[in-house]
Amino acid sequence: MTDNVTDKNDRKKSKDGAPQDGLPYEKFLRLGAGALTEAELLAIIIRTGTSDHPAVEIGKEILELPSVKEDGLNGLHHVTVKELTGIRGIGEVKAVKIKCLAELSMRMAMMTAKKDLQFLHPSSVARYYMERMRHEERERVLLLMLDTRNCLIGEELLSIGTVKCSMLSPREVFVAALKVQAVYIMLLHNHPSGDPSPSREDIKATENIRKIGGMIDVPLIDHIIIGDKNYMSFKEAGLL
Repeated sequence: MTDNVTDKNDRKKSKDGAPQDGLPYEKFLRLGAGALTEAELLAIIIRTGTSDHPAVEIGKEILELPSVKEDGLNGLHHVTVKELTGIRGIGEVKAVKIKCLAELSMRMAMMTAKKDLQFLHPSSVARYYMERMRHEERERVLLLMLDTRNCLIGEELLSIGTVKCSMLSPREVFVAALKVQAVYIMLLHNHPSGDPSPSREDIKATENIRKIGGMIDVPLIDHIIIGDKNYMSFKEAGLL
């Protein structure tokens, strides 16, 4: 009952008879979501504006936030609740809805990529983890642990670093791997700069773990660095 009443209020008309906040909603019903602009799509999520500041205008203001203006809708991953509530007409509830929308889009992208996930193909692994990791503002190092058929049997977050670097402990890598009786391991981390080129520290740490893995018969089969819509594989680059 409450939602029906709210929807009617959302589609209320101005003095000249034109729809106000309901315009994107009505347009969706007539033409479908593909016909809506990004501001109009956001307006439907926001639902209502104020008497002199309709939801579409609020949507346009969201798109003008620095991180969104720079990265497009992907910038919603970086916008904070505080930034959103700084826009007139957006309270905490609407801000949380927008952040949840960004999270849903990331999970949907991961579900699509998961269908083709094969740990023998670096591009498949990078595509699966891309949406999850390329929006992170600090380096995160993941340990992926595989069985004899190269199927994932465990995933461990080894470290969360600063914007510039992460600390990687070989001891933590192999304690986690042996705990689940992993046959193979793979490292994966992101570069917040967007450039997946390995640093000297990345190369040194990878070589160290490769050597230790060879000695205890838990080989490191790849180390993938996630950038912004790109990646680098030590295996593909002939560095492993």
